[in-house]
Amino acid sequence: MSPLIVAIFLLAAPLGAQSKAPPAKSIAGQGTTAQQDKEMEAVIRAKLAKSKIGKDGFSVRVQGGVAFWDGSTNVVQHKGAATRMAKTAGAKRVVNSIRVSDAGKEAASANLEQGRRRAQVKRGEVRSQ
Repeated sequence: MSPLIVAIFLLAAPLGAQSKAPPAKSIAGQGTTAQQDKEMEAVIRAKLAKSKIGKDGFSVRVQGGVAFWDGSTNVVQHKGAATRMAKTAGAKRVVNSIRVSDAGKEAASANLEQGRRRAQVKRGEVRSQ
């Protein structure tokens, strides 16, 4: 190859590399971009809309890969369901500030006092018909 062709090839290579877009910046060093946070929040909101806990009117936002829940409910299990929902959507951490009403706490306590609702059957035992 002639030295002129080699020089042109070497000069053209850096120009092609500069045309690529710079990588997106992450928020607060958490490792997720603002776009990833928006996508994760959209996934959580879609799951919330399909879920039974959607009627509770919880609010959720995602920042830096961390999901922040807020709201109130009358059912203790809805708080845990919100945390699991965010985790399955890809949240690295969940800050769950959902408050459970006193009536909801009392109902959960009463259910615990009643004991198990279904009979527990051991393996090998014949179930009654």
